[in-house]
Amino acid sequence: MIHEKDSTTEQQILEAAERLFYERGFAMTHTTDIAREVGCNQALVHYYFRTKEKLFESFFERKISLFISAFLLAGSDAANFEEKLKCKIEAHFEILRANPRLPFLLFNEISTNPKRVEAFKAKFSQLPRPMMEKINEELQQEASKGNIRKVEALDLLLSIVSLNVIMFIASPIIKVVSGATDQEYDKMLERRKKENVLIILKSLKP
Repeated sequence: MIHEKDSTTEQQILEAAERLFYERGFAMTHTTDIAREVGCNQALVHYYFRTKEKLFESFFERKISLFISAFLLAGSDAANFEEKLKCKIEAHFEILRANPRLPFLLFNEISTNPKRVEAFKAKFSQLPRPMMEKINEELQQEASKGNIRKVEALDLLLSIVSLNVIMFIASPIIKVVSGATDQEYDKMLERRKKENVLIILKSLKP
């Protein structure tokens, strides 16, 4: 009988689940597959996470926390608001680059399982609040100084996310249309990251 949970084993299960969720999607991934990937038995997977749904929620929560941390921490040492925002946009882009299949996985799961939206809302609705409050406060301060136009944090975040995400969720189509190799696409990503920063900063001009 297991008396104490091992953080190393728990991490291994999460990492194996992440690989399989990306590769097969939620529906086609089974706890037996995850256990086989880790090299343990299925009972151990259930011991740590109880169900596949709970395991997916843990995986998703880790990613959401990572994105929120990036927005909150990126640019903390920047000299001004514009530089700080540039750092946040780039940090979000780089997290997507490190997790390029995450947007497609989430969109696919939400579109094929509408109930998951409510489950995510119930579990994670409080996570973004500190980030939204912080960004709204900074936007209001900058607008009061006349440095930017008035804009809501949600609208700004939607612009950032939509510009950054498209390069990853549509990468197969973009590669086919452009004929870009993987190396050329990496260079294209760097260009788009810089371009997205310019687009966002210009859109905030009063």
